[in-house]
Amino acid sequence: MDFVIYHDGKNWCLANDLLSVSASAIDALDAELTRVMRQQGLIKTGERKKVRMLFDNSTLPPVIRQYAQHYFNRVVEIEG
Repeated sequence: MDFVIYHDGKNWCLANDLLSVSASAIDALDAELTRVMRQQGLIKTGERKKVRMLFDNSTLPPVIRQYAQHYFNRVVEIEG
């Protein structure tokens, strides 16, 4: 499952075509994503899914973008 990750100035945010979640810290974002995926039936008990989070470089100031090709990409495994 792929998401775009970005920071809105206050919270870390994840979004894709199915859902969007946000939290003030990365660990809280992972917990919220897990909660929402379980709640919406996107992951079942005992199941594991890899979640790729690709940083939205357009949220960086233009002067930095050329130096930040892979500023903040993550892969986490969510367990149901």
